[in-house]
Amino acid sequence: MDPVTALRRIAFLLERSQAATYRVKAFRTAAEVVTAMAPGEAAERVAAGTLERVSGIGPRTAQVIREALAGEVPGYLERLEEEASAESAPEQGRELLSRLRGDCHLHSDWSDGGSPIEEIGRTAAELGHEWAVLTDHSPRLTVAGGLSPERLREQLAVVARLNEEWAPFRLLTGIECDILPDGSLDQEPELLEQLDVVVVSVHSKLRMDPAPMTRRLEAAVRHPQANVLGHCTGRLLSGRGRPQSQFDADRVFAACAEAGTAVEINCRPERLDPPRRLLRKAVEAGALFAIDTDAHAPGQMDWQINGCARAEECGVPADRVVTAWPLEQLLEWAG
Repeated sequence: MDPVTALRRIAFLLERSQAATYRVKAFRTAAEVVTAMAPGEAAERVAAGTLERVSGIGPRTAQVIREALAGEVPGYLERLEEEASAESAPEQGRELLSRLRGDCHLHSDWSDGGSPIEEIGRTAAELGHEWAVLTDHSPRLTVAGGLSPERLREQLAVVARLNEEWAPFRLLTGIECDILPDGSLDQEPELLEQLDVVVVSVHSKLRMDPAPMTRRLEAAVRHPQANVLGHCTGRLLSGRGRPQSQFDADRVFAACAEAGTAVEINCRPERLDPPRRLLRKAVEAGALFAIDTDAHAPGQMDWQINGCARAEECGVPADRVVTAWPLEQLLEWAG
């Protein structure tokens, strides 16, 4: 087994289980170190007993490398694979999952994600995606390292360069843009026009009274550059939790349907947003949908089954799921 493949797979499985960031980083760092070695150097160091003298390789990552170079499946990887297989997966959603072609909501370490853009794109392609959208946060979400207009322009150049290497896979440019209290969007309008896909989400004043929250969401989803309404209720199910934002769902989803803005089915285990009752309302309203992982690490991009299960359960028509569309259709819709 290739040691770099083993190290990256371990990092992926740790991220999928939401393990501590430092544990994930150890394996991703070791993979980068081995990748940078000259051909045969890792094997030579294993034979000489000097592998752990290399900066970025510790006892556990060294053991993985040794076992992989010996032609074995590393024991640590085997244990993680067994744990992942033992997890209870949703019964529904497999057919819809097989139809998905992309993911409209991903974060890199340019904002509050845990991995570089290169790792995000590489993992999306390995998962079988034809395309994926990079959506780091907008400026006012400073706690999440939101991108200033200048940094976002820098990111666009990086993505353009990477896409030259990745064809036919395509990483689309995007943003998770804060919906401000008055319903306006937190980024320069001319810069939003340059992006492939714009996800709009509420991250502040989540307990606003229902009437102004309804007006806030309606204004945002009707914005000419808005493509996806992200985690619409803002609820959190784990830890201390967070209640749902209150708004007139019928009005908001009707606005989404009229404007062609997709309602996100957020796949994060602590979100699973919108709740089933609201998801069924969005179906009745005739809205489009985006089944998105909101991944903050590559291993979390494997969570789409969560959203697919809820979509099938609530009667979401597959032809209204934009993440099941081919690239050309998606870009035509996004404008």
